[in-house]
Order: sequence, then structure tokens, then C-alpha cells
Amino acid sequence: MNRIKKTDENKPWARKTLERDLSIKRQVQNTFFIFCEGANTEPEYFEAFPVNTETIVRAIGLGMCRSSLVKEIIRRVSEQGYLKGQLNYDEDRQIWCVFDRDDRGLPGEDEDFDDAVRLATEHGLHVAYSNDAFELWFCLHDHYIDTQLHRKQFYERLSKRIGFNYEDHGKEKDFAKSLYELFLPLQAKAIQHAERLHKVYEAEPKFSRHNPCTTVYQLVTALNKCLKR
Repeated sequence: MNRIKKTDENKPWARKTLERDLSIKRQVQNTFFIFCEGANTEPEYFEAFPVNTETIVRAIGLGMCRSSLVKEIIRRVSEQGYLKGQLNYDEDRQIWCVFDRDDRGLPGEDEDFDDAVRLATEHGLHVAYSNDAFELWFCLHDHYIDTQLHRKQFYERLSKRIGFNYEDHGKEKDFAKSLYELFLPLQAKAIQHAERLHKVYEAEPKFSRHNPCTTVYQLVTALNKCLKR
């Protein structure tokens, strides 16, 4: 599948492409629309899952973050009538929002992150959030991490693992295509680590305080149920 470039996403032809993808007829039993803030890492990782012929996965990088991302997802999905309660809603069509806390030390970031999770949930969307970064999910494949780390520290750990500078080259499209196979051998371990970490914050209502934490494991678990046998 040809993915829409970030620079082209607002062009008329690009919107028609998205509308076509969002209008897939029910020839399959499961459909995943995975909207991501990143252009390469997350979309390429999720589309690499070898799902069965009854499942379609569309991972779309929108180049937005937190509440801006969620609002755009709601707008696009609502236009197709796919939100819960709308005419074209289908419980077998899973719509996921994938985004990070992304701490840059700016005012209002915590509130924006909390609002993003809340807004998505209120509209019946699935959320795979990471605090502070999506790369926490990859690092959990090797170790259980329960101390707060900045994304730069995740990059350093991944650089040592893969043998080159992750921050400079790890987000390139060609490498992103290899992420699924690279981390697959330890995926079950990562799911256990992420679920254990998530339970630590069950009583904390503010998602911005779930640090470190990632619910990417929930999306991975859902995709795993649709793998080729």
C-alpha cells in the first residue's frame, strides 16, 4: 500500500485516498484503522503484522500530536459515519489513536495529553498512548522499566541494541519496516512488562502521571488475535 506523505495529506487526492480506505466494504471480518502521530515508526511497525485474509490494517501517519491528533481523527472518522451511534458504525471496525506524552517542558502539556486520552475515549476510540515515548514499548522487550525516562534515554538504549544512532536513523522508513521482525522474539515479554506497568497506575485518574507507561500492548494484543495461522 502507498502511504500518504505528511506533506501531501491535505491535498484533495490524498483525502480521496483516505476516504477510499475508510470506505472499505465488509468483505472482511476485522478492520483496523490506526492513526499515528509519527510518519514512519508506528505505521510501518503496525502494518508489518502478518494478519490473516479476513483482516485489513490501515496505519496512517498524520503528523499531529495529542489532542490535535485526536480531534483530526474524530473529524475524519465522523465524516464517514463510523463513530459509535452513527449510521455506518461497525463494532468489527477498530479505530485506534496512537500518540505520545512527548515531554518538551512546555506549559499545558499534561492537560493536553489528559484531554487527548479523555476525548478519544468519550468518542469510543481505542487509545494506545505512551508516556513519554512510543520507544518505551520497544525498550520493554528487553527490560521491565518502572523509572521515569525521557525519550532521549530510550533512544540511547535502542542505539546500543541495534548498533547505530537510533535518533538519527532509527525513524527512517526502511528501518521502520524491520521493527516488527526485530522485536518479535521478545514480544510476549514486552506485553507482560507493559501490562504489569499499566496496572501500577490503575488508581491514578490523570494519564499524564502514568509515567512510565504504554498501552501499545493492547493494540498489539488485538492485532495478534488476527494473525495468519
